This record gives sequence, structure tokens and C-alpha cells, in this order.
Amino acid sequence: MGADKNQQNLFDPVPASRLALLKHEDLLEFAELQQKVNETLFKEVKRLNALKDELEQKTILIEDQYIVVKNRLFGKSSEKEPPPKEEKKPKGNESPKKKKVQLPSERYPNLPRIDRQVTFPEPPACKCCGEKLEDSGMTEDSEYMTVIPKQYFVVQEKRHKYRCVKCHGDIQTAPPPPRIKPGSAYSDEMMLDVSLTKFCDLIPIERYVAIADRSGVSGLPQQSLIETTHYVGDFVRGAYGLVKDEVKSDKVLRADETPHRMLEGDATSHWYLWGFSSSKAAYFEAHDTRSGDVAADFLKDCKCEFLLSDVYSGYAKAVRVANMIRRAAELAAIENVYCNAHARRRFKEAKERFPEEAQFFIDKYKEIYQLDDLTKDKPPEEILEIRKKMLPFFEDMKLRSMALTPDFSKKSTIVIAMGYLLRNFKELTAFTKNAAIPIDNNAQESLLRNPVVGRKTWYGTHSKRGAETMAILFSLVESCKLNKVNPREYFKALVDALHCGKKPFTPAIFKTH
Repeated sequence: MGADKNQQNLFDPVPASRLALLKHEDLLEFAELQQKVNETLFKEVKRLNALKDELEQKTILIEDQYIVVKNRLFGKSSEKEPPPKEEKKPKGNESPKKKKVQLPSERYPNLPRIDRQVTFPEPPACKCCGEKLEDSGMTEDSEYMTVIPKQYFVVQEKRHKYRCVKCHGDIQTAPPPPRIKPGSAYSDEMMLDVSLTKFCDLIPIERYVAIADRSGVSGLPQQSLIETTHYVGDFVRGAYGLVKDEVKSDKVLRADETPHRMLEGDATSHWYLWGFSSSKAAYFEAHDTRSGDVAADFLKDCKCEFLLSDVYSGYAKAVRVANMIRRAAELAAIENVYCNAHARRRFKEAKERFPEEAQFFIDKYKEIYQLDDLTKDKPPEEILEIRKKMLPFFEDMKLRSMALTPDFSKKSTIVIAMGYLLRNFKELTAFTKNAAIPIDNNAQESLLRNPVVGRKTWYGTHSKRGAETMAILFSLVESCKLNKVNPREYFKALVDALHCGKKPFTPAIFKTH
């Protein structure tokens, strides 16, 4: 800029003719200066290369995260691989056999039937001679289904008073029938209908009110209907405790948690719904923390030996803490086992950016799950024999992961997926050695699906009592589903039994009696 044009740049090479004119001391000084320049250049090149690598890593990470988020938001929810396309081969002149269509009475044999006789208002005349026709007794039959819309009634209860006709000294009133909430404006049937419409059918109470309005019952107070769910939750609390005992008595427990919003009523708005389940019972608790202490407190006196979960550090901590307490009580130690669906899911997330590498692992998992399908309804010995055939597939994935990891960025989705598999290989393959351990935790995640859908529908709870009611009713409803029991039939039977002074029972017990 303002420098002499003849002045040489520090980084320009010096002509040999000029170097020959320099003295020995100047040459030494020049050599030292040149060395410093070279070192400066080397450091600058090294810094720029490091910066370039860092930018490349961040670019890979951002692109991978974008793909993962995009797939979660807009991709298919199912993790099943699409079946291979098969070419349809014509079978000559053979015509496909039509499936027999079942009549409604065949499909729903338990539904009550209405016999409707359809006749002419007046006997028609014969088309041949004009004589009036007579009923032959023959019929042409058809079937269809119908429905009677929900009806609401007001019950006026009149309790009779009894008096003494001899001395006229006493009057006694017939006691009221037992109810979930004596004196309430709503019957037991309506309280159960409101509660199960919300916690079983996932219809918010605001929509329940709107549905009733369309049926001719306008102005149902939403807040008082919400209160009825609390009355039901308190009334069936004994069965909720028994469900907890059933879960704790199983040797293999499944665990998962999901966020829950506390809209008001507590300083902490970010709560969590914790779920623990066995093969026949599902138990939920609502807490204002995601700390592993919640799981540790649940596990400390369980009879379980294995905890199946995702690789959340809180569960590892819970098992460590619980085992310290269990040793003092001389109870068996619990082992962490992890869900293979989570491991497979990571390779599916990596597939879009690394299709060839990820497909290898997806195909291996496909073979593993096909073998697992063969274990259904098999005795433990046969299950273990089938699961032994899975071990070579797991070993192949382990070796491939060890070979491929150095070839990709540490932050890439494929390396993250392979690292997940390698770090948790023992826990992911534990199910191959014990027939009671499931291959994944999908059953527990399915139990949380309704609470998650419900959370999106009614946004959260407005009080700690609401969170507790949610945990109680979801525990009993989801336990009904586990045992393939109709929740409405179970709740009606449970309430009737409690009114009669009988002990509460769980859906599993209801199924066997």
C-alpha cells in the first residue's frame, strides 16, 4: 500500500545473488528468521486444517441431525421394513376365490338381536288373476347393525320412610344405595363413563361436554365432571396398589418415562410420567423429576432380577442404588438389559445419509426379529434354542462396527449407531440367555402411547391431584388392555364389589374369575 515497491515481502524467496553478498553473521541471522517464518507458516496451515476438519465435522453433524429430525417429524412412524416387491404371476384361467362375508350375527354373536317383521300394509293383488295374496309364512332374511345413541336421564330417588303404627315413636328412612360419591349430582355410571371416556378413549372432558350438548344435554359443567374423575381415582385406589404389587413381583420389569406438563399447582411445570410393567400389569407414577432416584425407590424391594429399558443413565443409576439397598436385605441383584428396538432405530436414522453401511445392520436385525417371531407361544427351552441362532448375527454386527468406526466422523449418525451397539453389546444380547427377557421394550412403550396421546389432547394436568388421578386410572386401564379385559366391564365389576364390602382386585385377577 504505502511501502516501497522495491521492498521485498517477508515471505517472498530471497535470490541466491543477494545471499552471496551477505556475511556469515547475516547468513545465520537470515537462517534463524527463515526458520521462524517456516514455523509460523506451519502453525497457520495446521490451524487452518484443524478449522477445516472442525467445520466438516459440524457440517456432517448438522446434516445428520437435520435428517433425523425431519424423519421424526414427517417420516413414517412404523419401523417395519417394506416387504420386497413380488411379481404377480397369472394362474391360467383360475379365478380368485371370494371370501365369505360374515353376517353381523356371526361376527358379533354376543350382541342382542331385534327381530323385525316386515309386511305389506295391505295384502297385494296377484299379478296373474288379481286375487288378494295371503301370507305364506316364508320370509326373505337379511341383517344389518344399528345403534341407539347415548341417552341421559335424571333419576329422582325417593327413599321411603317407615313409621311405627303402634307407639308412633320412631321413623326410619330407607338407606341410600352405596355410591362412589354420596350426595353427588352424578351417578356411578356417569362418573365411570366420564373417567373412561377420558383415560381409555382419550377424549378430553371438554369434548365430552360438546358431545352431550349435541345429544340435547347442554351446559354440563366441565369442572365438576373433572372432579368426578378424582372421585373415581380415590375410590379404586386399593386396586391401584395391588397392580403395583403385581408389577413388583415379576422377575423381569420394563421401564420407561415420558414428559408430562403440570399446568399449574406446582412450582415445577416439567413433570414426568414413569411407567413400570410386567407381563400382566402396568403401573404409573407422576413425579416432578427425571432423576433415577424414582426408579431406584421402586426397585429397592422388588422381586425382579432384570430391568429392561432404554440406555438412559438414570436407570443404570437406579439399579446401582437399588442393589446397594437390596444387598443389605439379602435380595438378588438386578441387572440392566437394554432394548434392541432402540439400537435398530439408530441404524434406521443413519440410513438416509449412509444407506449401504446402515442397510447391513438393518438386514441383520431383520433376520433377528424374524427368528424372534418364531418364539411366540413356545416353551422356554425352545425359545433359547431359537435365540442361540441370533448370536452369529449380533457377532457380525459387532465385527462390522469395529471395522467401520475408524472410517467415519465420530459425530456421524452411523458411528453413533455403531458405538451404541458396541458399548451396550452385553446388555443388548442378554435376552438370548434368558427366555423371560423380551427382545425389546416395545411393550412398555406401547403402554405409554395412550398417556402420550392424551398429553397432546388435554395438554397436561392442573394439579398434583390431577396427576395422581391420571396415574391411577391409566394404570388400571392399561392393565386391562394387557390382560385383554374390557375396561368398562372391569371398572363396573370393581365398583360393585367395593360397594358390597369385598376386597379390590386387579384386571389380571378379574380375568381369571
